[in-house]
Amino acid sequence: MTRDRIIRLRREAWGFAIGSIFFAVGAVPQYAEAVGPVATNLTFVVGAVFFTVAALIQLALSGRQPPRRGTNPADRADWWAAAIQFAGTLCFNVSTTEALLTVMDSDAHLSDGWRPDAFGSICFLVSSGLAVVATRDRHTLWDTHARTWHGTWLNMIGSVFFGLSAIGAYVLPTTGDLLSLFWANLGTFLGALCFLAAALLSRRSIHADGAPAAVS
Repeated sequence: MTRDRIIRLRREAWGFAIGSIFFAVGAVPQYAEAVGPVATNLTFVVGAVFFTVAALIQLALSGRQPPRRGTNPADRADWWAAAIQFAGTLCFNVSTTEALLTVMDSDAHLSDGWRPDAFGSICFLVSSGLAVVATRDRHTLWDTHARTWHGTWLNMIGSVFFGLSAIGAYVLPTTGDLLSLFWANLGTFLGALCFLAAALLSRRSIHADGAPAAVS
């Protein structure tokens, strides 16, 4: 394992960790009340950017190209997990930016602004499922340390919480209210904590001797 690769893996882990912190903080109602809707949604925008940068690094390290015929199942699942996760972060980039522009152009309420969107949450769930597949046969991966069970399942649980948050953030057409503001916030907060734990455990697993562990 080259020094450059180790440095990139560390940056990947830190990117997911910092992004998770921003999402967790942004989901705390007391924080939203203290700083207002614009700063709250800017917090999610910054978090989404860190997620995307980290996901791009992970994708670049996952074989560097789409799987070809003859690629073993674990490597194929690993690459698609990284690619779909990257797509999910792009969805969050779009939705967080749209939410920020919305609250900047109108008199927003605390219930306005960003919540995990359905497309991004689905991408995270699918990515986590593929990561489980890759971890199951990780002894055949391009790097046997690329997936770990603790990272895989922490990210799976985090993706489930983000999915619950997206459901809670569904806007009822009859009233215009969220289905559950409580779960919209709590799902985001708990999901972000799971992603943070996975990233920090991954960061500790990257040693100078070249024994890395990806974060999802």
